[in-house]
This record gives sequence, C-alpha cells and structure tokens, in this order.
Amino acid sequence: MCGVAGFWAPGGLAAAADGTLAQMTSCIAHRGPDDSGTWLDAAAGIALGHRRLSVLDLSSEGHQPMASRDGRYVMVYNGEIYNFAAIRAELEAHGWRFRGHSDTEVMLAAFEEWGLTASIERLAGMFALALWDRRDHLLHLARDRFGEKPLYYGWQRGTLLFGSELKSLRAHPAFHASVDRDALTLFFRHNYVPAPRSIYEGISKVGAASIVTIDREGVATSARYWKLEDAIMLGRASELEGSDDDLVDLVEARLRATIREEMIADVPLGAFLSGGIDSSTIVALMQAESRRPVKTFTIGFGEDAYNEAVHAKAVAGHLGTDHTELYVTAGQARDVIPRLPSLYDEPFGDSSQIPTFLVAQMARQQVTVALSGDGGDEAFGGYNRYFIGRRIWRTLAPVPVSVRRGVARAIHGVSPASWGALLGAAQSVLPSRVRVAHAGDRMHKLADVVASQSMVGMYRSLVSHWRQPASMVIGGSEPATLLDEPMPGLEALGDVERMMYWDARTYLPDDIMVKVDRAAMAVSLEVRAPFLDHRVMELAWRLPLRMKLRDGVGKWVVRKVLERHAIEDVLSARQSFEQRLGGEIALRQRVDVSRGDDVAKTVGGRGLDPHARRPVGACPDDCAVDRDVA
Repeated sequence: MCGVAGFWAPGGLAAAADGTLAQMTSCIAHRGPDDSGTWLDAAAGIALGHRRLSVLDLSSEGHQPMASRDGRYVMVYNGEIYNFAAIRAELEAHGWRFRGHSDTEVMLAAFEEWGLTASIERLAGMFALALWDRRDHLLHLARDRFGEKPLYYGWQRGTLLFGSELKSLRAHPAFHASVDRDALTLFFRHNYVPAPRSIYEGISKVGAASIVTIDREGVATSARYWKLEDAIMLGRASELEGSDDDLVDLVEARLRATIREEMIADVPLGAFLSGGIDSSTIVALMQAESRRPVKTFTIGFGEDAYNEAVHAKAVAGHLGTDHTELYVTAGQARDVIPRLPSLYDEPFGDSSQIPTFLVAQMARQQVTVALSGDGGDEAFGGYNRYFIGRRIWRTLAPVPVSVRRGVARAIHGVSPASWGALLGAAQSVLPSRVRVAHAGDRMHKLADVVASQSMVGMYRSLVSHWRQPASMVIGGSEPATLLDEPMPGLEALGDVERMMYWDARTYLPDDIMVKVDRAAMAVSLEVRAPFLDHRVMELAWRLPLRMKLRDGVGKWVVRKVLERHAIEDVLSARQSFEQRLGGEIALRQRVDVSRGDDVAKTVGGRGLDPHARRPVGACPDDCAVDRDVA
C-alpha cells in the first residue's frame, strides 16, 4: 500500500519543481514509510511522486515511479492487485519476461499488451493510479471498482494537481483553498462529502470504477470501466438455481478463493475481528486457509450493552486465533480527536472513525496487512434499514400523501425538546438498554420518513443527518446526487435491492472506505476487504433474494457459511446481541447531527473558513502531525 502525488504544468516545470514534489510526497509519508521516489519530465511539465509501503516484492524491483518496458508509460500506483500472478502467467505465455515480482511491473506490461481499459477490466484488487503516456501526452487517473483507494485531482492556477490525500495538493504553491459551499451542504446531509466533489472548489475525486483522462489542452474526460448496474442486470438475468446448500457452497468457495489471494503478502498479516457476522466469516475462512493461528484484533468498550469484544473473543477462542483486544477508555478516544482533521483533510462525520483508528493502531504493532469484513452488508443485505425501510414503506405507500404530510406537520409542530420530555417520561419505566436516545430528534426524523413521496425520498430520509442542509450554509445549495438520477435497467428492482444498490454506490465508497483507508494508512497499515472483490459482488447479485434476507435477518447465506466453522452457541449469543440492540449497532456508527452543537463539534471549523487562502494546519505543519500518528 502506498501514496501517490504529482502535478502537470503543460507549459513546463519550474526550477523548484523537484522540491515541490518532494514536499507533496512527504505529506503522505505515513502511507508509504519504506521508500520514496520521484520522476519528472521538465519539457512535458509532468511530475510523479510515490511513497511506498512494501508488502509484495520488498526488493528495489518494486520501486516507483516505474516505467514500462518500451518506455511509453510511467506510473505511480497505490494498492494491491490480488490476481496479478494469473495475469503475469498469461503475459508470460505471450512472451513477456519480468525483472521482479511486483504487481506494478505486471500492470505496466498489461497496459502495453492490451491497452489501459482492457487491462484494468482484468484487475481484481484495490488501486488508485496515475499513468503518464509519454507518446500521446495524456495523463490517466484510475480508481478501483468500489473506491477502496482514494485519488483527488483538479486544476489550480494553470497546474493540474493530483494525489492520494488532499494534504498533498495543499502543499503545492498553486493550490488555492476555497471551500465549495455546495459540497459543505452535502456534508450536512450525508456526514461525508460525496464523490465526485471534495470540500474544495476545483478539486474532485476520481469516481469509483472510473478512468479520468486529461489531454494536453487540459480537457478531462471520465468513463466508468465497470458498472454495478450491469452486474445487477446480468445477475438478475442469470439468477442461480439450486438448493440452499448448493448456493452456500458457491459463496463459500468464492470467498475462500478470494481470501486465499488476499492473504498473499511478504509481511506479517492479520485481521480485524469485531465479533460480527462479516468479520467472523472472514477470519474463519482465513484460519481454514492458514497453517498457523491468524492474528486477530478487537476493540472493546466498558458499556456491556454496546460491547462486541466478548463475541469476538468467543469466536477467536473457538477458531484458535492469536487474539489481541483493547478496551478503549474515554481518554483514549478523546486523544484521537485532535488528529482527525489531519487524518481526513475534509469534513467527515462517521463516529466509528475513532475506534477504527484505534484498532488499526493496535494491529500495526504486530502486522502490516489486515483483512476486514467491510462490504458484507452492501453485498449480502445486512443493514437494518433494509428490513425497517421495507416495512415502513409497505405500511406508508397505501396511505395518501396528503394524509401523511398532515401527520408529518403535526409531529414537526411539537419541538424535539417537548417530544423528548414526553417520550422520556414514557420510557422511564423501561429498562435502560431499550430506551431510545434523542427521542425528540428521532420523532422529527420519523416525520420526514412519513412525508416521503417515494421510495427514493424515504431512503434519503433514512440516511440523512440534517433535514434541510442548505439552511446550514450561507450561499450553499444542495446539488443533485446519484439518488436524483434515473436507474435505467433497474426499474424492476425491489425496495431492498434498490437500497443495496444506492449504499454500494454512495455510502460504501464515500463513507466506509474513506474511514478505513485514512484510519489505517495513518499508521501505515494496509487493509484488504474480501467482500469487495468484484467477483464476490457479482456472485452476490446472482443469488435469489431469499439467500440474503430470510427469517428476519440479513446476510443469511453468509451466516450459513459461518455456521460451518463456528459453534452454535457462539452464533446464538451474537444473534441475541443483535436483537437486543434493535438496530442501535448501525445507528451508533453515524454521528447524530440533529443538533447544532453536535454539528459544530463534528466540523470543528478547521479548514472551513471560506476566506482563508490556506487552511489552518495545512502542510507542512500537518505533515509533522501525520508522522507522529504513523
């Protein structure tokens, strides 16, 4: 895992370009502490920089920037290609010979042999790359299918800047810090800044599964090389048949093959284990593939009602892993907060960013690579809103919209504080573990759901953190997002499948992957997510819905895979825990920004002054903080 940075000044590079590039890469030294490299072509005006975290081929043969054999391409790349050995074998059959054993060298050979798009379509893995075509003077920026690895870019004062993190772009003298007020408005809606926007005007994110090509005239074109919509339509057209056991066999075989590939590393490897279904399944299959105990890592909390570490410990004990756990104190959590602006570079409100950083920090003391269960909910239908949303909409849809709007107005007519007092008194007779926090705010959110005119509107309400975000930002408006676009070919999807599609296209790359990447890379830890292998996702969409949602639970087929490796009382205890929480597991992973003071704490004000020419704490000062974190 690595970090990339660079710039393109079509008029040619200034004398100080080498120093500027070094500063840009030093800002992301935490992403690659093992090696660094730069490559510049002064006449063409291109500069490519790289920071390396050595995971495969620890020799100098894996050094970047790396040029193709014919010299046409020069690339900097961040990520891992899990099927590179198979691609290498295919290329060797075409007469290719290789100096080292890195996936970078294999990718460059593939680009020569098959072209950029055809090669990327063959890749299974996570990646963000910048590829300079010396012959045609084109810069290609590409990103993996689910946005596991980040890549920002944009023109600033005649220079195209690009890099893995915004702090690299801020280190370039051409960068101008102007807050995008519409992006800030979207943040208040979602608790993250959705792609392709960033918090800064003129700076964009390369979209997941996209290639952005910039020509010498500065014109950028973006194209998606893989579409989840196509995978869904193909899956629906070729839905798998067979018994439950047959389909469980297929899922287990695919997951085991993927995990086998993702366990390849020349450095110590482990896994995050929360005790939930997804991470437990990944660890169980890892242990089945390993001759030695897998190193597992868990974060625990002192509050019994929310502590999943006991379940993780039970799973680890049954599977025989080498288990490490950390029970987080309030002080440890608070100590992370000052680091968050440097870690994330733009507003980000997922409250689990703190425990994610802490578990990554703990794991990095023993391993360089960790596997995680991220993506299981989106692939196999695990979020509570899939059940709650479907039940709510089936109840609401027959009721005339005018009636529902009237009910919503009545609920909004009572302040959250008054609702809180009323419901608080009613809840006082209930056990504390089943009481609803911020009941008044939840009532107003329920009113928004009730007033929804469509399934899209209801989903937007369920995932919104501020009802009218434009009212929070002076001069801001809320731009259209994926939820406002048509769904050609997907009109026949049911309510649950629509929500799964939206989550995989939005919440997964823009929240979950951002959280994991920044938290882990801050401590130089590579995290791999087997559920996000596109072959797993494509298989998931070929399964009948009954294999995902059944008996009131999601991820039914994944649970059945886990049952083959875990004892029944461990799984029963976990299911009882989920039922007792009644959805609070999912809810607590989001910051409740229903109150203005929570918003102020979330945003923190750092880097959000629209009049500042450079954000407070920008590089090079941020770089020192990052090195301390690493």
